[in-house]
Amino acid sequence: MRTVRERRRMERRQGPHVTVAGRGRSAVHRALLITLGCALLLTACGPLGVAPAGKTPTAPPVTSSSATTGRLPDLTYLHLPSGFRATEYASGLRGARFITFGPSGALFVAERNTGRILALLDPGRQGRATQTVVVASGLNDPTSVVYADGALYVGEQTRVTRLTLGPDLRATAERTLISDLPSGGRHVTRTVLLGPDGALYVSIGSSCDACIESDPHRAAVWRYNRDGSGGRLYAHGLRNAVGMAVNPVKRQVWVTNNGRDNLGDNVPPDSVYALRDGGNYGWPRCHAGVIVDPDLGSADSCMGIVQPAANLQAHSAPLGLAFAAQSQFPPAYRGLYVAYHGSWNRSAPTGYKVVFIPLDSAGNVAGPPRDFATGWRRANGDVLGRPVGLAVGPDGALYVSDDTEGAIVRIAYAG
Repeated sequence: MRTVRERRRMERRQGPHVTVAGRGRSAVHRALLITLGCALLLTACGPLGVAPAGKTPTAPPVTSSSATTGRLPDLTYLHLPSGFRATEYASGLRGARFITFGPSGALFVAERNTGRILALLDPGRQGRATQTVVVASGLNDPTSVVYADGALYVGEQTRVTRLTLGPDLRATAERTLISDLPSGGRHVTRTVLLGPDGALYVSIGSSCDACIESDPHRAAVWRYNRDGSGGRLYAHGLRNAVGMAVNPVKRQVWVTNNGRDNLGDNVPPDSVYALRDGGNYGWPRCHAGVIVDPDLGSADSCMGIVQPAANLQAHSAPLGLAFAAQSQFPPAYRGLYVAYHGSWNRSAPTGYKVVFIPLDSAGNVAGPPRDFATGWRRANGDVLGRPVGLAVGPDGALYVSDDTEGAIVRIAYAG
């Protein structure tokens, strides 16, 4: 029997695909499916796969589906607390970044490497995706996606786009809401979130490791009306606040923040912040609220700086975060989860895991981070995956995207 790792290697040699079911089909049947998919894609409309605003869409992106037999195996290389189980919800994705749930349990994925938004479906409620819908294609480096009121809001490198969805989850229209986001630089991902006030919040990372930015969009979170108008600076001094989520108790936007490099293995820590309107979070002169930058700071650089809600191991590269108050997890595990993408600027690598941060009844941090899901990086240095996005599904399970192995992992409590 082949291991999960071996099967994934075979899938990559056979070429990219996004439908995870039907692995038992014959090679001839798979070839027919691929040929049919290519033919349909060649007839699809335009580079985005959706019609310009106000126009009737042409042929929609292809939908793939097939049957499955048996359950996918446990991911035994992942280590979880007692009672939890990890299984593979989807595989064969290419650069799966942030994820979000929509109607009827559809899991939307920003597939960065292909410029697509996908909808993964589990109509049989078996804990694995058996259908894939290509919602839209031809996007500019899409890395984040959020669903609301029949539409998806997508964070692309230089803009935020709204995709209106049809009943089959394909995009029927596309509208650029925000078009003036900076391109290039050290950090090119753009995270979009619908805040507790219904407004759009957009995070843009710094152009450098440590410098004085000239563009106020950089190293900041901006707030916009839902239609993209009225943009203003909401919070600044955030080197790279990649992950954003709403604390359901405090009704407040929380973010993960990647600290600067080249100050040592453990300085400065990465952080989780609760955002305040007009808040200054210190970068590039002050880090983690108390550490004066040796190159750009001065004695008073940390005065008036917002303090972190939680400090994390330096160079862990925290990305997605999710509040699990409504999960099917035991009460002791209903708190905040953070995905560590993994380090590069550290003599001993760290990260490559998901951690749990306990919260009290008021929604405040009630203890230090502790490991929840580990094993993506083995003791011998082999990397089996890099967690990115987190989302709690309507089934109460925690879903984790992996942009290296192209997988979605489902973690549920089995008792």
